[in-house]
Amino acid sequence: MTADPDTFERRAAAARERLRERGDDGLVLFPSRNLRYLADHGEEPAERHFLLFVPADGEPVFLVPELSGEQVREASWVTDVRTWGDAEDPVPRIADIAAELGMDAGHLLVDDTMWALFTQDLRTALPEATFGLASEVLGDLRVRKDDAELDAMERAAAVADETVRDLRELGDGAVGLTEAELAAEIEDSLERHGGTGVSFDTIVGAGPNGAKPHHHHSDREIRPGEPVVLDFGTRVDGYPSDQTRTLVFGGEPDEQVREVHEVVQEAQQAGVDAVEPGVTAAAVDAAAREVIEAADYGDEFIHRTGHGVGLDVHEAPYIVAGNERELEPGMVFSVEPGIYLPGEFGVRIEDLVVVTEDGCARLNHTDRGWEC
Repeated sequence: MTADPDTFERRAAAARERLRERGDDGLVLFPSRNLRYLADHGEEPAERHFLLFVPADGEPVFLVPELSGEQVREASWVTDVRTWGDAEDPVPRIADIAAELGMDAGHLLVDDTMWALFTQDLRTALPEATFGLASEVLGDLRVRKDDAELDAMERAAAVADETVRDLRELGDGAVGLTEAELAAEIEDSLERHGGTGVSFDTIVGAGPNGAKPHHHHSDREIRPGEPVVLDFGTRVDGYPSDQTRTLVFGGEPDEQVREVHEVVQEAQQAGVDAVEPGVTAAAVDAAAREVIEAADYGDEFIHRTGHGVGLDVHEAPYIVAGNERELEPGMVFSVEPGIYLPGEFGVRIEDLVVVTEDGCARLNHTDRGWEC
């Protein structure tokens, strides 16, 4: 199931309604996740001005390079697509479109990730306008996933689950591989099961490298009986998966590894069990953290319990102490406690969950133990 054009029109209508409620005059987006969210266009940022104007009242207008015009007209529900040529200065065109849409002297919200080149040209073209960030409006819309988004994320999570099964089947065969070689095996499996690329740089942290939460992968070889932190994801219809398992290949782990793995697994379950509408993000973090603190590993849990996942693999809501935002149905985020013992090993277990009307549902369903 992929989103139909009506889905994007509904999102844009909701954004315009929010703009009017706040008294803003419009959005200006460039190639980004926000542009994908509103206009179903996955263009990558480049040096040419590629902008979508969304007025609080009226229909949106694209201003794109002439060489992109045909693709945009074919791909997006937005019907007013205007182009500029390489021999033309786009800044006067920006001023003209903004004036036509009533956005030339108002308060505009620009894409949070817009390159400085384009924000400076907006300021030049619209000297009487004031500026804020598009996330002030789109953040609250994007944080609750619609049916098409959830469908894509469920399928991306299923691909990650299949890859975990492939990893377990490797068993002794993983011993002697380098972290980089095992990362390549993971990425091949993701593609084989229907994923598109990776949603972030694959993490394979063997032995002491597992104690570095954002270690990626190196030429260190996998050794029998040591824990290996495996954190990876892919995309389906533009939406990512993000899953972590800590596995032991080709041998039995020592008693401390078993103990730490059990504590992390209990903490992850406690975090998931705490999720329901109305509970704060901070309370979910506390539920997982309390288990680890009770086992005297509190100082070794050095990051937040989770982060929202959507078009961006890290977005709101952040599951962290101090975040008093209440959870709502449709929010999707990770629950990923970990314990990291520098110079020795680390353990992290992560699933994505979606908040439901009366609790939550996991998007990942593979076994969370260390056994292969």
